[in-house]
Amino acid sequence: MPIALYALAAGAFGIGVTEFVIMGLLLEVGNDLGVSISAAGLLISGYALGVVVGAPLLAAFTARWPRKTVLLALMGVFTLGNLACALAPDYWTLMAARVLTAFAHASFFGVGSVVATGLVPSDRKATAIAVMFTGLTAANVLGVPFGTWLGQAYGWRATFWAVTLIGLAAVAIIAAFVPRDSGDESSEETTGGALSVLGRRTVLIGLLTTVLSWVGVFAAFTYIAPILTGISGFSEGAVSPILLVFGGGLVVGNLLGGRLADRHLVPTMLGSLAVLSAVLLAMTFAMHDKVLAVVFVGLLGAASFATVAPLQMWVLKKADGAGQSLASSFNIAAFNLGNALGAWLGGVVIDHGPGLGAITLVAGLVPLAAIASALVGLRAERRGDRFVPAE
Repeated sequence: MPIALYALAAGAFGIGVTEFVIMGLLLEVGNDLGVSISAAGLLISGYALGVVVGAPLLAAFTARWPRKTVLLALMGVFTLGNLACALAPDYWTLMAARVLTAFAHASFFGVGSVVATGLVPSDRKATAIAVMFTGLTAANVLGVPFGTWLGQAYGWRATFWAVTLIGLAAVAIIAAFVPRDSGDESSEETTGGALSVLGRRTVLIGLLTTVLSWVGVFAAFTYIAPILTGISGFSEGAVSPILLVFGGGLVVGNLLGGRLADRHLVPTMLGSLAVLSAVLLAMTFAMHDKVLAVVFVGLLGAASFATVAPLQMWVLKKADGAGQSLASSFNIAAFNLGNALGAWLGGVVIDHGPGLGAITLVAGLVPLAAIASALVGLRAERRGDRFVPAE
């Protein structure tokens, strides 16, 4: 694989640490800034909102820029945002800095996916996307635990100073190793041309499929700690080591999904969603046994990230050239929208439904809706129904 892919992975690593490390530092942030844990938790929601809002704004604004320039600018925004987080004097400044940082998230992964697929032969495009996303999985396995330890030992601001340094390193690595495109590759992506891709029915259905696939993942994963302690009977101290098994599953599933998608994209996409549904449904019963619980936490990691490269590649194919960066960025936002909706769904099941033990059962049904959405998209594609009819 070209070294440029690993440069993209370096940027993905930094973004992944920033997104998830706050989960382990809520107590430290809340105590230092004088806010409740629930208010500190809104820093996660604020980041997700920034991802969803930033995707269309930055992708459309930078549509005519060379893609390498876009990546460097986005990492610059990311670095400045984390610097602002480290220096934030109060809660609302920190919230604004988190939202600013999140603006770079979707566009980086969106444009990065397009750049990654242009670096390799046509039969390795999904694998290239998976290699870039390896940075995100490494962030979960290594970066987040280390960042949490650093913040607990030296204060939460130390973590954001460290991520700022990662951002600077990523800028230097991308500048050195990602090739500069000629400009011709981006010439079709004028702002109007890029936005027109969102009129394609198959693109919109692809985005819906992504949202539905990750509603199920995060309906379960958001509440994995109380499931492990309340259903499986583990101590609170055992949760972090078990989550390392989840992180290992992410790495395996990500690379496997990319390799299989290069060979058979549609079967891999549908198959990975079916496996995800089966794993979630089986977890309803497996979580009552400690050994099976650990095994299925790892399987959930593998099954969830096995969907990432196929779903991203499918939307890129539906975009069909013009507007690929925007469609790709929107798909990253769709993953995050699925995360937010999944957390909400899990909360509804706990507070107003059958309770904690039924979360994985409900979550397992959602990927089946994603499969139905994908099948509708395939039918529309066969009919040549590519554009939304004008009103």
